[in-house]
Amino acid sequence: MCMKQKDLIKKLESMGFKFLKHGGNHDIYIRESVKEPIPRHKEIPEILARHILKKYGYKGD
Repeated sequence: MCMKQKDLIKKLESMGFKFLKHGGNHDIYIRESVKEPIPRHKEIPEILARHILKKYGYKGD
């Protein structure tokens, strides 16, 4: 199972993350001083997406 990258980004942005820059293979998002690299793929494995969201306390689906 996979999550679309744009859906993951919308969820991160709802938690206060903003786009910072394009990295080599990842886009970098930042909230305060915390940087989170997001793989630049159309679909991201569900396990990775949920891990990223859980790390920041996402309380959605």
